[in-house]
This record gives sequence, structure tokens and C-alpha cells, in this order.
Amino acid sequence: VQLQASGGGLVQAGGSLRLSCAASGSFFSIMAMGWYRQAPGKQRELVARIDSGGNTTYVDSVKGRFTISRDNAKNTGYLQMNSLKPEDTGVYYCNTDVILTGRSLNEYRYWGQGTQVTVSS
Repeated sequence: VQLQASGGGLVQAGGSLRLSCAASGSFFSIMAMGWYRQAPGKQRELVARIDSGGNTTYVDSVKGRFTISRDNAKNTGYLQMNSLKPEDTGVYYCNTDVILTGRSLNEYRYWGQGTQVTVSS
């Protein structure tokens, strides 16, 4: 399973970016998808997560500004980021929990490469 993250870049405060995370390879089903970020000198933190039923969770600092979504037909997750702030700067990573075959319900987590988001003040 490979995850390809894209959509990062440099944006001014108040601007918007949309991150994408496309899953490819051999798997039975994608369960939850999530976005994490890591700012310089800080630990990686969960930003948003969406489960297989479409239920979402967000870290408090992005609530009302970020929206996580998924397109199951395309095996792709998205993170729409609006009203960006300099403190949103960091490397954003996507991950997904997948069921590899229909013979087992074991879930396996995979990570994509990071995409840099830089918000200037």
C-alpha cells in the first residue's frame, strides 16, 4: 500500500490549501484516514481523522477552519485548510488504516510522505 500526499505549499496567513492523499496498491478496504503535522522542534500531532463511516475528529486548534473528507471511489482523502495561520506551518503527513484481504479484519496502518505547508504572516 502506498500513500501519495500532495497539495502543500507556501501561503499567506488567511489563505487556503487543499491537501490530498491517494492510496494505491493491493488492499481490501480503507478504514480510517488521518492527517498529522509536525512543526519544527515539536512532536507530530493528529490534526484530523475520518473513519469509515464518515465520522470526523479534529484537534481543537483547527476546528472550524479545516475539513477532512474522503472519496472512497478514488481511495483518496483530503484536508481542506482555510483561514491558515502561521502556527499551522509544518510537515503534514497522511495515514490510513486498511484491511488487506477479505479473509481477516486486521487493520494495518500506512503513512505517506510528508508535504510541507508554510504559512507566512
